[in-house]
Amino acid sequence: MSEPWSFTDLDSSATTPVSERVMAAMLPWFCEAYANPGSPNPEAERAKAAVTAARESLAEFLGAEPREILFTSGGTESNQTAVRSALRARPDRRALLMSAVEHSSILGLVPDLQREGWRVLTIPAGKDGRIDPGDVARLADHDTALVAVMVVNNETGAINPVEEIGEAAHGAGALFLCDGVAAVGKIPVDVKKVPADFLSLSGHKIHGPKGTGALFVRKGEAFHPLMPGSQERKRRGGTENVPGIVGLGEAARESREFLAEGPRRLERLRDFLEEGVFSLCPEVRRNGPGKSSLRAPHMANLCFPGMPAEKILLSLGREGIYVSMGSACSTGSVEPSHVLLAQGLTREEALSSLRFSLGRRTSFAEIDRTLTSLGRILGQPSARRVS
Repeated sequence: MSEPWSFTDLDSSATTPVSERVMAAMLPWFCEAYANPGSPNPEAERAKAAVTAARESLAEFLGAEPREILFTSGGTESNQTAVRSALRARPDRRALLMSAVEHSSILGLVPDLQREGWRVLTIPAGKDGRIDPGDVARLADHDTALVAVMVVNNETGAINPVEEIGEAAHGAGALFLCDGVAAVGKIPVDVKKVPADFLSLSGHKIHGPKGTGALFVRKGEAFHPLMPGSQERKRRGGTENVPGIVGLGEAARESREFLAEGPRRLERLRDFLEEGVFSLCPEVRRNGPGKSSLRAPHMANLCFPGMPAEKILLSLGREGIYVSMGSACSTGSVEPSHVLLAQGLTREEALSSLRFSLGRRTSFAEIDRTLTSLGRILGQPSARRVS
């Protein structure tokens, strides 16, 4: 864990390494203390207490109450559980309203929902990729069961005004789901301020283990489990993943500490990268908001006009520098990003765009190396270094 990487990871939005603290917290629960929390013995009580402590840690991190935290396998399960629960909780309403730039874990439900008789309406995205609360107020009505809008877009880093969007959703009597996977641990997320009925997160995005996540379910809301069972206060069946849950709880503690200063450092790194790229190639354009306060600090989505992004990505990869063309969930797709198309880019422009996403371990030296490599790939001598 302490050895330096042999590559430059600028694809941290896809996943992050498990931190040393998280690994150390998890290890005892694999072999030394392996009891099932549901068993009637002292060792099981220890495991149950560990799950409770992790729940309290995550609740404190989000500004929630422990009973509002439901442990899941990750963002996809959390999002789909929330959608299905919300639609069942509003049986007299038959419409789902979601943004055009939502993650595939939500968009992928659309064909099945439509076959089941639900109307699915799309909220348009602006040219900067953000959702306008006025559009939500215009489209949500007495038939809307749920409004789904992500806090931070996972491809462009655009931050949505979820406080105002939630008010518009509730004004129409609808429930509100926030996909928080790309936001939690990168910017402050406080459910006391965000009027979400549901908010999802994923452990492996915040240096926790893969296969862990959580769903915030605001108290007082009717909940219908996706997988019935006796665990998680009868909200999710299946034996609890104690090591994973413990790891997620520690990742929440570590993320809370990181938010004190970390985002400012990431913003400086991102600006260093962007200014270097713009110096190399002035025609490059940013996909997403220009104002720093309107975008997450760790992400830069850039369009290289006339240059296939796949060619740049592969060339950087051969030099041990990893970036992406969008969400990791769409890797292998020959289609352009639906996010970029939704904010008005042409197909060619979308296929000429790259996502650079920085992590806690990203250094200025790695950004400098990336700019040098980009200069060679783009046929430019070198980037103007930024102080």
